Amino acid sequence: MARLADYFVVVGYDLDKRGGSEGQGHILQRFPEKDWEDNPFPQGIELFCQPNGWQLVPERERPSFFVSVLTDINSERHYCACFTFWEGLDNPQLPKAEASEVDEDEVPGLVQPAQVFAPKSLVLVSRLDHTEVFRNCLGLIYAVHVDSLSVPLETVIGNLLTCVIPVAGGSQRTITLGAGDRQVIQTPINDSLPVSGSSVAHLFRQLGIVNVLYLFCAALTEHKILFLSSSYQRLTDACRALLAIMFPLKYSFTYVPILPGKLLEVLSTPTPFIIGVNSFFRSETQELLDVIIADLDGGTVTIPECVHISLLPDPLLQQTQTALSMVLDPELEMADHAFPPSSTQPSTLKIQDKEIRAVFLWLFGQLFHGYRWCLHIIRIHPEPVIRFHKAAFLGQRALTEDDFLMKVLDGMAFAGFISERGPPYRPTDLFDDLIANQVERIRQEECSPHKVMNHIKELAEQLFKNENPYPAVAMHKVQRPAESPGHNDPKNLAMFPLLDDVTVQLFIDHAAAKLQTAPPVVKAELKGMVPSGPPLGDIVDRHGHVLANSARRLEVVRNCITYIFDNKMLEAKKLMPAVLRALKGRAARVCLTQELNQHVLQNRAVLDDQQFDYIVRMMNCTLQDCSHMDEHGIAAILLPLVTAFCRKLGAGITQFAYSCVQEHMVWTNMQFWEAMFYSDVQNHIRALYLEADGGEQSIASRGQQESGPAAGGQELLCALELASEQSRLWPTLSKEQQSERVQKEESTVFSQAIHYANRMSYLLLPLDTSKNRLLNRSGIGDVESVSNSYVTNSIAGSMAESYDTESGFEDAESSDVANSVVRFINRFVDKVCNESGVTNEHLKALHTMIPDIVQMHIETLDAVHRESKRLPPIQKPKLLRPILLAGEELVMDGMRVHLISDGREEATGALGGPPLLPAEGAIFLTTYRLIFKGTPNDPLVGEQVVTRSFPIASLTKEKRISVSLSMDQFIQEGLQLRSCTFQLLKIAFDEEVASDLAEVFRKHMHKLRYPQHVQGTFAFTVGQSGKTLVEHKTKDKNQSIKTLSKNLVKSAKRTIGRQYVTRKKYSPPTWENRSSLQSELDEDELSVSEELDQGSLTLSSTIRSSDRQTMSNVVERACCRDYQRLGLGTLSNSLTRSKNEPFRISTVNRMYTVCRSYPGLLIVPQSIPDSTIQRISRCYRQNRFPVVCWRNSRTKAVLLRSAGLHAKGVVGFFKSPNATSAGPSQADSTSLEQEKYMQAIISSMPSYCEPSGRNTLGGFTSTHMSTSDSSDKLRQPKIGALMKQVMGGKEDVPGTFSRGALGQRARVISLSQPRVSGKVRNPPGGKWGSIRGSGRLSAYNPEVGNRLSSKESPQPNGGPSEALFLRQQRAYLYIIGDKTQLKGGKQDSFQQWEVVPIEVCDVRQVKNSFKKLIKACVPSSATSEPSMTFHRCLEESEWMCLLHRVLQVSVLVVELLDTGSSVMVSLEDGWDVTTQVVSLVQLLSDPYYRTFDGFRLLVEKEWLSFGHRFSHRGAQTLASQSSGFTPVFLQFLDCVHQIHLQFPMEFEFSQYYLKFLAYHYVSNRFRTFLLDSDYERIELGVLYEEKGERKNPQVCKSVWDYIDRLNKKTPIFFNYMFSPEDEEVLRPYSFISNLKVWDFYTEETLSEGPSYDWELVQRGRQERLAEEVPDKPDTTTPKSQRRIVWPCYDSRSRVVPDAITKLLQDLQSLEAELGLPPEKWKDTWDKIKANQRAEAKLENRPSFNSSLLMSSNLSHQRRSQGVYLPESGVGSSINLAMDRETSTTSTPVAGRPSTSTLYSQFQSTESENRSFEGILFKKGALLKPWKPRWFVLDKTKHQLRYYETRQDKECKGVIELAEVESVIPGTPTMGAPKNIEEKAFFDLKTTKRVYNFCAQDSPNAQLWMDSIQSCLSDA
Repeated sequence: MARLADYFVVVGYDLDKRGGSEGQGHILQRFPEKDWEDNPFPQGIELFCQPNGWQLVPERERPSFFVSVLTDINSERHYCACFTFWEGLDNPQLPKAEASEVDEDEVPGLVQPAQVFAPKSLVLVSRLDHTEVFRNCLGLIYAVHVDSLSVPLETVIGNLLTCVIPVAGGSQRTITLGAGDRQVIQTPINDSLPVSGSSVAHLFRQLGIVNVLYLFCAALTEHKILFLSSSYQRLTDACRALLAIMFPLKYSFTYVPILPGKLLEVLSTPTPFIIGVNSFFRSETQELLDVIIADLDGGTVTIPECVHISLLPDPLLQQTQTALSMVLDPELEMADHAFPPSSTQPSTLKIQDKEIRAVFLWLFGQLFHGYRWCLHIIRIHPEPVIRFHKAAFLGQRALTEDDFLMKVLDGMAFAGFISERGPPYRPTDLFDDLIANQVERIRQEECSPHKVMNHIKELAEQLFKNENPYPAVAMHKVQRPAESPGHNDPKNLAMFPLLDDVTVQLFIDHAAAKLQTAPPVVKAELKGMVPSGPPLGDIVDRHGHVLANSARRLEVVRNCITYIFDNKMLEAKKLMPAVLRALKGRAARVCLTQELNQHVLQNRAVLDDQQFDYIVRMMNCTLQDCSHMDEHGIAAILLPLVTAFCRKLGAGITQFAYSCVQEHMVWTNMQFWEAMFYSDVQNHIRALYLEADGGEQSIASRGQQESGPAAGGQELLCALELASEQSRLWPTLSKEQQSERVQKEESTVFSQAIHYANRMSYLLLPLDTSKNRLLNRSGIGDVESVSNSYVTNSIAGSMAESYDTESGFEDAESSDVANSVVRFINRFVDKVCNESGVTNEHLKALHTMIPDIVQMHIETLDAVHRESKRLPPIQKPKLLRPILLAGEELVMDGMRVHLISDGREEATGALGGPPLLPAEGAIFLTTYRLIFKGTPNDPLVGEQVVTRSFPIASLTKEKRISVSLSMDQFIQEGLQLRSCTFQLLKIAFDEEVASDLAEVFRKHMHKLRYPQHVQGTFAFTVGQSGKTLVEHKTKDKNQSIKTLSKNLVKSAKRTIGRQYVTRKKYSPPTWENRSSLQSELDEDELSVSEELDQGSLTLSSTIRSSDRQTMSNVVERACCRDYQRLGLGTLSNSLTRSKNEPFRISTVNRMYTVCRSYPGLLIVPQSIPDSTIQRISRCYRQNRFPVVCWRNSRTKAVLLRSAGLHAKGVVGFFKSPNATSAGPSQADSTSLEQEKYMQAIISSMPSYCEPSGRNTLGGFTSTHMSTSDSSDKLRQPKIGALMKQVMGGKEDVPGTFSRGALGQRARVISLSQPRVSGKVRNPPGGKWGSIRGSGRLSAYNPEVGNRLSSKESPQPNGGPSEALFLRQQRAYLYIIGDKTQLKGGKQDSFQQWEVVPIEVCDVRQVKNSFKKLIKACVPSSATSEPSMTFHRCLEESEWMCLLHRVLQVSVLVVELLDTGSSVMVSLEDGWDVTTQVVSLVQLLSDPYYRTFDGFRLLVEKEWLSFGHRFSHRGAQTLASQSSGFTPVFLQFLDCVHQIHLQFPMEFEFSQYYLKFLAYHYVSNRFRTFLLDSDYERIELGVLYEEKGERKNPQVCKSVWDYIDRLNKKTPIFFNYMFSPEDEEVLRPYSFISNLKVWDFYTEETLSEGPSYDWELVQRGRQERLAEEVPDKPDTTTPKSQRRIVWPCYDSRSRVVPDAITKLLQDLQSLEAELGLPPEKWKDTWDKIKANQRAEAKLENRPSFNSSLLMSSNLSHQRRSQGVYLPESGVGSSINLAMDRETSTTSTPVAGRPSTSTLYSQFQSTESENRSFEGILFKKGALLKPWKPRWFVLDKTKHQLRYYETRQDKECKGVIELAEVESVIPGTPTMGAPKNIEEKAFFDLKTTKRVYNFCAQDSPNAQLWMDSIQSCLSDA
């Protein structure tokens, strides 16, 4: 029973205290005067009566009523019902105003009313919430006062204060206050359910569903919520409603439904709150940053940006919204029905209110179901102590990641919920029933909204019944004040009287006395056992999504464990990877723990080493893959197991599994240990009572039968049941029994605390106590980091980052570890013992025990650690030895490492196939390579061998990494090594490799990568003993041939300023008997006499007879051979030199004094003396003056190369030469000489005639100029366009190139001169590469500038003026120069040379581009980012753009040379881009360089002799390390590869040849590509030794010799498609769309490593074959012929060789079988080719160009076919695009194919099948002339097509052969071509018309007729 009203208060306006604008209220009277003992009077009521402030108003307002809620210090709520009315007052301000009338300041017009009204409030304070009753009671008091009823007010108030009603129980009371009134009060049936009236329904109407759900979630997750409304009652209702829908949770923060204006600063409190404020104060609430504001009047909810509200988890949110909309808007569903039901009105507000609350009740039922299974009861007596195991709850509900639920469970409301609802023996309510009995129903109905609605309606009914137990009774009779007629008449209303407090007090005392005498009302409280509901585990299973697809995996886990315990280790090993993968799923983890449990007997399971290792690995994997919440479930079950599994290490020393699974964050998480402790305590207490009470056994057995899937299911059930039973019995026990039970429980908890102190020390003390791994990482030492929630300590963070095991504990004593562990355990013990009520004595005892426990454990561990080190390591795969080259030696023997997979997906199995990586093996460092050899970790491919290696010299980047291997927890140190042979080794050192050993490895690697001197490289040290490797101090005594060359170089160094004397005349021996003379060659053959004056010696005096020999060597060099081949002068005596030769070979540089980086012999114009050359050379960078390097045999134009000019020389060079100067200065004379030099070159050209008409070189004007099939003028536009492209316009102008023109016509012409385009011909023998896709314009547009000497203005489109390109007087010499260098140079119109400024790629650009290219082709880690895909990275590297530029410039130069102009390439220092361009130009222009000998010569001449800085660019020594690796040569080879792809029939060598060079030019295996110039090679004696004898025939010093030898053995370098055309000039397409990524960059063969060290690969294959041959033939099973080829493992070309290689191999094996002497493959091949040519000759009918001998049947097709013909050695496919183009003159071919059917397997993909083709004249339509057209007969398409010209791609017309009726000989008609015999005419009659044709002669016409006829008859 409780008082209806505790206090009655009258509050009025305080006239005395009114100051300033705000008035104040004060309490006029209160009853009772004295506070109740159980309920003191709340302070500050006057503030709440007028929340907006006390103010006087000019007009009377209507009475108002609202209820405020105050919360007292004990968090009890007091409901203050305020009834306010207004009473008239004489205006207190008037007298003052009259006095101040004289004041001028008084504002006129403000007339003060004579009477004002003051508010007065009647307040009723109660602890019960009966709003309507309060409204009625206060209204009655007001009515009695206003209407002056006969009842004294004191009686009414006395009755009100003495009215007592029940709090709950569903009773009904009728009360009366003695004024003829009667009210019925119904109390709710169950006190715990909130009473809401219709406030919830109102709230939803005001704000809407989504807004209220936001507020609901915000309140539960502890945000600040503020309601705004202009109505006070609405604020109270809204707050009440929000609390009602939170049931069963209770709001425990600040709750003020109506906040007075004076207390607004409360809003800035840091704690959460729910507060209501009048809209009057809206502006004050605007600056609150973290408050959610709900405006009830406007229906909006404003959430600040900084506030994030976690919403309900997903399916629930959707279901809740649906259910709510069905309650609030039932018509929504029927809105679309054709026949809507007559009425679907929503329920009345009161019912609707309950339905909404039912939805929320149902929601909480779903959120919290199963919570009772996660309660730990740790004490039953004297009071139950209960803990909630949050991690288990979230883990089993599979909601660990859910933000909302996490926050709710962490919140205060839930803590209150557990403490209130946790006890197992208490009264139950609707929610308990829902959780216990209706979860099943909720789950089944989840998907059907209508069933859900029915359930909700049932719940709503119960809620409604709880509030209105007697809905029928509503007998209220309350007096309301009559509408007073003089409502505004102030005189009518008397003031509220002062009441007689004595009278009221009498009433109260009287009632109190009565209460005391009355017998106490004993209402039996119905306590009972709280049912727990279905266990959690079931629920997860039925959802199905957690355990999906796991039966097979569980089977694998079970099998593996069985194998381990049956000691079938091999089987277990095979299953292991699958098990580790399966353990990612929770079901498999649970299964693992259950299986392991079965193998534990009496808390022990002793294993052998290997079993122990596997079990530990599985445990680690299980713990590692857990999410941070789930971990607790799994770690909890594993905790007893890690102390059970052990192995014997030695006498009395046992190692337990816990010492190997400490690396997990879960062990350092305080909450985990608490939860574990409580769960164990619960089990023990349960056992305690089960033993004590035999009668309870039945319960236990029942629990055993219902084995729930939750591991702790049955105990949990019994524990709560037991507790409830014990609580029921507690009052019946005697005092002794009670204290005995309390003591027993307490000691149980105490013993568990000791047990846990031990357990924690097991898992927290590391095996090696000197390394404090775990503690240091998780910061156990500091309180904060541990106590914070498990989110921060998630294991994810710990594994991903590498941590230094020893950091911070370098010198730490083990005591440090001990101290921090002791501190951690102490903190744990304090917490749990205080919570579970352990006595202080026991707690002290624990604190003294813990350090001893820890110390004892440390001692045990030391012994274990010692012994475990002695263990024989687990059998790891044996290390495989790599095969070494002759002369290659191991520097460091194999170190066990794991090869980790990088970003290439092929090997990891991501693209299909088994995962070959990661692999376990060893890394070997030899003098030449870094080799990894091992076997894949995946047992399914465990038999395969994985090899990855690269030459040590190609290492470009080394980086330390830390790797965590999936199997083991340890993070290992590793290295990532990148090589410029496009290989990446990511290795992690095995734990057996000491870290200092890894460091030694790194040092050795660096020493080998960057030797002090180039003589330290492998090419030099090969075959020497290993010692010389580490220190290069030993001196080579046998200097042999080096001496000679050294002396030569010394002489060169000393030529200027030093003289040396030959002691004894020495003529070197001939090459043959060189070896016998080694001893004679001694260091001091030549020696130095005293120094002479600088400059006293001229150059010519320095050459001695002893050097003549050297000269002859120089002559033997490649350059000279080539000069002679090109007819560029001979090295004869100057007297006998033929005068009419324009060039001579100069020996000016024979001592390398003019230019260090040039060869000794150079080609210069005949007329230039050596002295001039020396002067000229100073104008050029590095003294690299222009020299001739190639001459076009047809046009006699020459190609020159030089470096760029020195900056000062440039301007002088291009100044007008006629300017006279006062005195010829040094610069001018050089400039003139330079000019003379240029002129001399121009004069050497046969086409050069001076303007005066004098022919300078008459003897040279040969007939070759007239052979060109169209005048130069017509060919010019092609070059014009090329020029524009190379130089680029200001922007891409349509005039320069149109996409369409390029894409379809593949014609490069300048479109500003369209007339010419029809007649453009390819020059004889020239060809353009196929174009694929639309032509991309030049990727860079350098400014054109005023580069040309012509006087016409340039074209408006930015291209250079057309007239310039078409002018007769074309420049005789074009200088390709660097744009940046040529600024400010102006040209004279009479000069015959012209400068083409282009932008070259800087070396830095190449270097950076290459870095990016490597990262694109060999990424270090896999990534899914779209910005990091292969093609995107490739594009960003700009490698293709650089290739495009080089090719583009080269094609331009080829064009210029081909039209008879000479070209001088003068870029940068003349040794990078210049070399690339010059080499490519020669390769494209001269077929000789496309053969083996020619290409070798080209590289030796242009790259080696002309001083490309191989050592510097390749960063081969310590000195060049800083410059970094710049692959200029690789870029050249890539360009050659691109040309090779476009013209596969023009090269004698295969793509493999190019890859071979690309690999070995950086490998340092050969000396060929070492050093920067001939000068340096001579200095080291490398240059001439290659021709000498070799001591060790195995060691090839020159890559060329090696290739020659290999080429004799095997056709691996040979291109079977080689069938060149004479004098063929290639013009490849250079657009980026035509370039392909070289497969050299991307392919790899893991089975054998790179295939470029041929003998290694061969030996490896022989070994493998030997292994594969079985000991005895296996006759039982047929051997399958199938082989599986893995893309990155096998060498495709070996497994699936191309047809020709296969035939050659078969021939060889047949020869071997027949015992014939093996024939060389080349001889065989040549024979076949010869036969085939002969056949082709016989078969070809005579044709109109019999001079052309066909090299193969294919030659009439366009020869840029791509054919799939992989080279042996490495697989590559040339793509199959056979775009065709015919040669200039072609032979029609008919008849059957010959031996060359070899080629016929390669079907053309393009639609143009040309069975027969040639030129025919065709008669046009009426009055049109006969025109020659190119006709193509196509058997496949059955049509005759004709084209404008042979090159034309677009067909002009088609005659369908199906329509042809006959082909007959014809007669010449009008306008037919003259001079053609009559028999050459024939007619083709079709259904539509007759075509007249004319061939060149009668046999040809016959051929055409026969061909067409045969087509027709075939059809």
